[in-house]
Amino acid sequence: TAFAEEDGAVTPYLPSVSNSAQLPLAGQLELELGGLSAKTGNARRNSLPYLFKLAFNQEWGVLVGGEAYVSEREEFGNVGRGIGDTSVVLKHAFLIDDATAYGLEFGAKLATAKDTIGSGKTDYALNGIFSKDINTRLHMDANLNFTRMGAIDVGAARTQTGLSTSFFTPLADRWSATAELAGTRRGGTPDTAQFLTALTYNPSKRLAIDFGMV
Repeated sequence: TAFAEEDGAVTPYLPSVSNSAQLPLAGQLELELGGLSAKTGNARRNSLPYLFKLAFNQEWGVLVGGEAYVSEREEFGNVGRGIGDTSVVLKHAFLIDDATAYGLEFGAKLATAKDTIGSGKTDYALNGIFSKDINTRLHMDANLNFTRMGAIDVGAARTQTGLSTSFFTPLADRWSATAELAGTRRGGTPDTAQFLTALTYNPSKRLAIDFGMV
């Protein structure tokens, strides 16, 4: 099952929005590093997201992540470059049995980026997680989160609600697939919704390579 400990096996979170309730193997520092490219009209944003994960035991761990580099071009041609904001998360897992777990994440996004790239303010977030092995070939992660935005526009609410559900299944040897629906809602701003698909290739139990599209 997804919650059975494998000696040294990594526990990928990215590229999906949903996190699993499962923590990495205790004492094993994991690094996720990738590239992200997004385009909306004439605006384009390219970044190098990263995430460090360390579990102290089966129930407690920390996540530190952000963007090592950002290149952002706005709709009217203004360009910003530099490091992105940094997130720090304390995570607690509640392991019910080999197939079911709940999780809580308490996090803050620190304004380490320039104002031309980030919001310039600190955000605080609470994320609730439900993870379940539906059967031997299908795993689900559902997340419900609330974020207190540090920077808001006139007329916009300060609290944003997010909801996401992802499904993971193995395919052939060393290959697996993820499909996910996610969205956000905040008063005074348009709702968002997205569908993500991703393929994962595991050359070994200590390495996972993901390719995703939203």
